[in-house]
Amino acid sequence: MALMKTATTTSGMWMTDDCKRSFMEMKWKKVHRYVVYKLEEKSRKVTVDKVGAAGESYDDLAASLPQDDCRYAVFDFDYVTVDNCRMSKIFFITWSPEASRIREKMMYATSKSGLRRVLDGVHFELQATDPTEMGFDKIKDRAK
Repeated sequence: MALMKTATTTSGMWMTDDCKRSFMEMKWKKVHRYVVYKLEEKSRKVTVDKVGAAGESYDDLAASLPQDDCRYAVFDFDYVTVDNCRMSKIFFITWSPEASRIREKMMYATSKSGLRRVLDGVHFELQATDPTEMGFDKIKDRAK
């Protein structure tokens, strides 16, 4: 597994090539609905934790996030405008639940900007500490 250094982050995390590849497959090929990323503290890497198939929903993404660990996620939100045009907006979500460790929250906070720079094409960002802060209604409201 090849590694590439993320753009300058204070945490010094490395990103696997799989991170960007999975994002590009979601963005351009539409083979994934979402990608969940995880920081591995010991190896100092950002890795792909889970990918959601094209047929999966936002609820599937929300259900895949751990209740006591932080994660990053990107979600491809497809919708139809009032003019009947199909549109797609990509959301970057920082999941930092209250039950996660303080050190983990700090690592995710300091590594976010480097990952975001690599994932080119994100339209909106959400930060959530509980499921209500990232409800599907918030996605729909932001996209339109």
